[in-house]
Amino acid sequence: MSYPASPGQHDTSGEVVLGVDTHKDVHVAAALSIHGVLLGSQSFPTTAAGYRAMLCWAATLGQVSRAGVEGTHSYGAALTRHLHSAGIAVIEVSRPDRAQRRRRGKTDTIDAEAAARAVLSGQATALAKTSDGHVERIRLFKLAKTSAIKARTQAINQLKAVLIGADTALRDSMTGLSLPKLVRRCADLDPSNADDLVSAAAYTLRLLARRVTELTHEVDDLNRRITDAINAHTPELLRRHGVGPDTAAALLLAAGDNPRRLTSEASFAALCGVSPIEMSSGKTQRRRLNRGGDRHANSALYIIVLARLRWDTRTRAYLDRRVSEGKTRREAIRCLKRYVARELYELITQPTSSTAA
Repeated sequence: MSYPASPGQHDTSGEVVLGVDTHKDVHVAAALSIHGVLLGSQSFPTTAAGYRAMLCWAATLGQVSRAGVEGTHSYGAALTRHLHSAGIAVIEVSRPDRAQRRRRGKTDTIDAEAAARAVLSGQATALAKTSDGHVERIRLFKLAKTSAIKARTQAINQLKAVLIGADTALRDSMTGLSLPKLVRRCADLDPSNADDLVSAAAYTLRLLARRVTELTHEVDDLNRRITDAINAHTPELLRRHGVGPDTAAALLLAAGDNPRRLTSEASFAALCGVSPIEMSSGKTQRRRLNRGGDRHANSALYIIVLARLRWDTRTRAYLDRRVSEGKTRREAIRCLKRYVARELYELITQPTSSTAA
């Protein structure tokens, strides 16, 4: 028997929950009623027109206010931004359970339906990052910087390997030089031709050295851009002791462009993998280190704690006190990371734009 809704109760009878299985060229969407009935499924191209067609199709089935999307940071990133702009709450959905997939089989329609059911049942509750603000700019700069550093390291290693097997006179002229001087000396080499082995080695050394120099300029430029992006929106973050551009960027990337999706500083600590995990059993009452969460953010907090242990007397005093109370150094550092996460959470969720000041 159905009952009329009370005046203060939200009517969800016409609500439709959307589930999307994302791919590179095609997204498969499935729509469920609020009672879990599959209303339909359809494929749409990964274009702006395809996203609009998906919403129009879902609107014919009911009112869409929630959508569960797989791969919100990869194939579903553009769709996530489109859904957010349409006022639809996007829930990040993990891939279906392996045991369930073995029982039911695997198709795109089944995965899309599973994404919608995860949202409807409350199994998936994490709001997806919007990826449409200054944090997304930082992520792109950080991506380019990481690849530039990797390529520079590879070029330096190749330069040293070539120098080891080079002509004795050429190798002796480079002996004892620091890395910056070695790169400059190799970049200034002037091989007459590449017909003999000595000239070929000199030409290769000059090419690799100039590549290292160019990549160094690229890394420096990206460092400036990352720092400027952080200062433009959360300038107070870099003023905290032990926080640098790389660690600040890692924490901002973990929180995303919509950090208020994190309900509390405890949820941010869990996201960074610094929340304590209960390991009590019987007469033993203890907690262990959290091995989950965003490991880049966890590493950033660890670096901040190490910097404070080196330069901050209060941090060293806290560590000594907790060790004297029976905790291991590792457990005390975990506590410090938890405190740092609590301190920086307020700055990340309530940014103060320097341009607005």
